[in-house]
Amino acid sequence: MEHVTASEEPSAALMYHVERPIFNEGYIDSELLHRKKRTPKSFQRRIAEHLRCSSEKAKSVVFGFLPILTWLPSYPLKEYLFGDIVSGISTGVMQLPQGLAYAMLAAVPPVFGLYSSFYPVLLYTFLGTSKHISIGTFAVISLMIGGIAVREAPDSMFAVNGTNASQVVDFEARDARRVEVVVALTTLVGIIQFVLGLLRFGFLAIYLTEPLVRGFTTAAAVHVSVSQIKYLLGVHTARFNGPLSVVHSLDAVFRNIASTNVVTLIIGLVCMVFLYFIKDLNERFKKKLPIPIPGEIIVVIVSTGISYGMVMSENYGVEVVGKIPTGLLPPKIPDFSVFPNLFPDAFAIAVVGFSIAISLAKTFALKHGYSVDGNQELIALGLCNFMSSFFHTFVVTASMSRSLVQESTGGHTEAIWLVSFFASVLLGLDYGLVVAMGFAILTVIYRTQW
Repeated sequence: MEHVTASEEPSAALMYHVERPIFNEGYIDSELLHRKKRTPKSFQRRIAEHLRCSSEKAKSVVFGFLPILTWLPSYPLKEYLFGDIVSGISTGVMQLPQGLAYAMLAAVPPVFGLYSSFYPVLLYTFLGTSKHISIGTFAVISLMIGGIAVREAPDSMFAVNGTNASQVVDFEARDARRVEVVVALTTLVGIIQFVLGLLRFGFLAIYLTEPLVRGFTTAAAVHVSVSQIKYLLGVHTARFNGPLSVVHSLDAVFRNIASTNVVTLIIGLVCMVFLYFIKDLNERFKKKLPIPIPGEIIVVIVSTGISYGMVMSENYGVEVVGKIPTGLLPPKIPDFSVFPNLFPDAFAIAVVGFSIAISLAKTFALKHGYSVDGNQELIALGLCNFMSSFFHTFVVTASMSRSLVQESTGGHTEAIWLVSFFASVLLGLDYGLVVAMGFAILTVIYRTQW
């Protein structure tokens, strides 16, 4: 050991006296250069250590599986409670009309969107690691679900003989079958996500770079916008899925644009302008308003009242949601017989749903200075979808805000953004995500090599 002392005489020059052990060649060779290597542990010993139970390990497993136990005891009630209540009310107000609309995209009756906005949210509160994402219905996932439901239960399966030998569709039987298909799909998606989480596949989140996420979400906005054009115009077209579905959907809309319902178009445009005005108002006066003005709820209430008072469905041909039953349905076991037909689609939806959720979770975590666990997010989403499916819900993920789509894509990685955007728009969100991730990995390899 080295021992250093300095001269204590103030007038004398400073001097250091160093003492250390004397090392010989044998000591240096045996102790410093060629230390004895550690014997590798056998496979049986590693398994035994992994399965060994202790109080600390049990506590770590429980806290990892239920993240709420880590933050709830230290929750700053006075500091956060009011803000969280306001945020919860605002999010709930937005989720109500979104749930109704996204259920229609999923080809099921609107009330099932409300079920999907209730049960998974409760479960994620206990299981999720993100403090900011809003779990619930999402337009892109709803579009993917709707395509599968229409494929498995098309109108032609429920055609019955009408008057004058005409063919009519038994809509009640069709919707009931589509609900069964969608619920079974949700169960399978939950199982896949849960298993992937147990197998530690959350590492895939590291390949979701910021340009990839921005390109993917921008493409998702394009898909959603195109899917809504026919509803805005009041025209009837077939559903399209898979590669070039955006092109086929636009082509179908323009072919039928002559049958546009003018009243439906006016109502839609007025609602859009009103919502934009309310959003701008909330942004300008967000420091003065105790809670944001609920523009979505105002639109729903006012438009419903006008539609009912003027009997728009009968007088002007404006389509309405119809009767929404009250209360909650009792739990029911899904139809497992359709699992073989749904597995490829369920796997794609499971990956896309996780990608959306973890992308948004990572964005907020980076902004607010905390971390999220990709594996636990997979487990949380899996359990949310699996357990909620017994209560007649469809697949949920994080709801992605428009502000994320509209933000700048960043400086030096436009290659990745363009590939992610165009691949997701032209090939569909499932194939587009695979192409974008593959391109991002190749970009990393290229930069590493060169």
